[in-house]
Order: sequence, then C-alpha cells, then structure tokens
Amino acid sequence: MVSPLGPGLAGTRILLGISAGIAAYKSAHLARLLKKTGAEVRVVMTEGAQAFITPLTLQALTGEPVRTSLLDPEAEAGMGHIELAKWADIILIAPATADLMARLAHGHADDLLTTLCLATEARCLMAPAMNQAMWRHPATLANADRLGELGWTLLGPDAGDQACGDVGLGRMLEPEAILAQLLSELEPTRDESPEVMPLQRDLAGRRVVITAGPTREALDPVRYLSNHSSGKMGYALAAVCAERGASVSLVSGPVTLTTPPGVERIDVTSATEMLAAVESRMPCDLFIGCAAVADYRAASIGEHKLKKANDDSGLTLELVRNPDIVATVAGREDRPFTVGFAAETQTLEAHAGSKLERKRLDLIVANDVSREGIGFGSDDNAVTLLWKAHDQTQRHSLPVQPKAALAGAIIDHIVSRLP
Repeated sequence: MVSPLGPGLAGTRILLGISAGIAAYKSAHLARLLKKTGAEVRVVMTEGAQAFITPLTLQALTGEPVRTSLLDPEAEAGMGHIELAKWADIILIAPATADLMARLAHGHADDLLTTLCLATEARCLMAPAMNQAMWRHPATLANADRLGELGWTLLGPDAGDQACGDVGLGRMLEPEAILAQLLSELEPTRDESPEVMPLQRDLAGRRVVITAGPTREALDPVRYLSNHSSGKMGYALAAVCAERGASVSLVSGPVTLTTPPGVERIDVTSATEMLAAVESRMPCDLFIGCAAVADYRAASIGEHKLKKANDDSGLTLELVRNPDIVATVAGREDRPFTVGFAAETQTLEAHAGSKLERKRLDLIVANDVSREGIGFGSDDNAVTLLWKAHDQTQRHSLPVQPKAALAGAIIDHIVSRLP
C-alpha cells in the first residue's frame, strides 16, 4: 500500500482524479502541493472536467501525461485502467461531484476514473464539491454513507460561499486543507510508535445537527430577553463531530465564535427561527440540542421602544411559551438519536432525569451552572450524562476539563450508543 519513504508523502504514488466541477480549478494547486511533498503524481480527468481545466495545465504541473480515455492505445497493452490501478498507492479524487459519487457508490465503471477505482487496491479518498442543496439531498447523503461502507474516506466538504451564489455546506476543501487531512489520515501508517493513535472517523457518513448559543426574544426594537450562554460547548461539539467525519450543520444563536472547519453554520436569533432552521436540516442521524433556548417570548413585540412610566407602577410583560426544540425533534416520526442539555442550579440529576423522560430523549447532558468557573461563558465545564437502559436511569460523570476535551468525551459516549 502506501510507501513510507521519508517525511510527508515522499515516494508515495498518488493518482489524482478530477471530475466535472467548478472546483476543478483548485486541483491544479493541489497537484502542485502534492508534488512539493515529494509524491509521484499522475492525473486522470473525466470528460466533463476538461471543460473546467485543461489536461495540458495538469501535465505541466506534474510532469506526467494526463489520462482521459478508458482504452488508451498509448497505455501498456491498451489497458490504462489496470496499469494505473496497480500503480497507485493512493487514489484522491478532488473535486468529487454528486454524479461521480453516485456512480462510484453503485459500482459503475463507465469511464477511466470510475473503472480504475473498481480495479484498485489502493487507499481511496475523495473531496466532495457541489451545491449545498445537492449535498443535503437524501440521495447524495445515502451515497456518502455507501461510499464509507465501501472503504472511501471523505475529506470535507467545507461550508461557505459557493460559485452559484448559495452559502452552505458543499464547497471543496481548500488544497492546503486536503493535504493536511491526507497527511493526518496516513499518519498511523508512517509512525510505528505505539503512542500514535489512528485518526477517529467513527462519524463518517453520519449527518449531525447541533444547536448552540442563546436565543434572543425581542420585546421592542431595542430590548430582548436572553441568557448568558456563550455557545462554546456547542461549537466544541460541532468541531469534534466534523473532525470525526460527520456532515455537521450548526444552528447558532448570536455568539462571537469562529465557525469550526468543515461545519455548515446557520445563524438565527429567536427560538422560532432556530426551530425552523433545525427542521430544514432534517432528517439526520444525530441531533444535539446544546443551545440555551429561551423558554418564553413576548406575546406581542412593541413596534417602538417601550417607554418608562411616569410613576412607579412598573411594567407588566405578557409572555408565551416558546416551542421546545429538542422535544419536537425527539417526537418526529423519523427521529434521530436525540441528545439534550440541562443547565440547572439545583437538584441537578432530578431535574435532568425528569427532562430525559418527559422529552423522550436518548441522552441528556446535565451541568450545574451555579458552580463557579464552569458553565456559561467559561472555557471549562463538568457534566453528568444520563440515559435509560433496561428501564433504569444510568449515569456517568465527566470531571472539570476544557470544553474542547469534554466535547470529545461526550461524543465518545454518544458514538457508543448510536444505532
């Protein structure tokens, strides 16, 4: 398989596949980066890819002829697909379009690239690239799941602005990020030290939706009801899920945090907006309701700023209940594995256990926000996990630690219980 002939990818034979997407322009830079690591790089292009970037460009960058034909008379015995399949240590397809993913997921071999993928025993990776709606389509997500089962590793996709004008998850990772992930994926094969652990990809092919941060419920154009949630725990969970291979949609209330790499972020303000965004990302495999959603909102929002009374009579606000987002998700016919959070100031386990049963959750993460140094706004936290097994409430406590580390421990536990 992969030849560990020195640092980086030196001596490794990489077959770079390019399919028909606008992100193909990034493939030239990727080919150059791979060559700079010392890898041997050969390129195979689909017919459609040649409409976006010319074979001559890739040939100049790699110093090797670019293959485009299934039966190439100039290839060894005219069987170029077998020759290339045996040559490659790694097959990396970037970009991988929705069409190419579908063909590979179903074993098609109707051009050179798909044929050699079926004929190879090399390590196979791909960097998906497509419109955000195409990525979220159930057929594409099912194909991603199937490719994972067939041994493919998906690098990305990333979230952000797209060539079509949309914003969302579906962009091809930048070439530098692809190279970094490729090196991370291969690191266990290059270092025989027992301290080196394989990169966890135990959420590959899974679709995860996470809520984070506070909600703001308007009273008038300048005032609102809210809470002290910073969103740090939810963002840490999103980062861990993305690192472990999941397709992550992060529905975020108003926070000042940076979006984790590879995560689709949907910004909302109120609880009703958050619920609508969550439902637009259903179905999914795992839902984590980490946001601190306001329980109530104003029955009516003042058109203008509410004025202070001239006497000391005070102000009475009429509030109505907000939708319960985590309970709504747990009550769906196509319900995902549903995890809730309980931020409490007293009788922690009693209140959290009640929510676990009442909202029909698979797991609840309870934390005492009255403890100094943890919880809202802090970089550290400590939680207790509660779940039902054999009609008994089970518990597992996680001690005070940075939220990034805590997120990994929580996801470890969730993964162990996912169907």
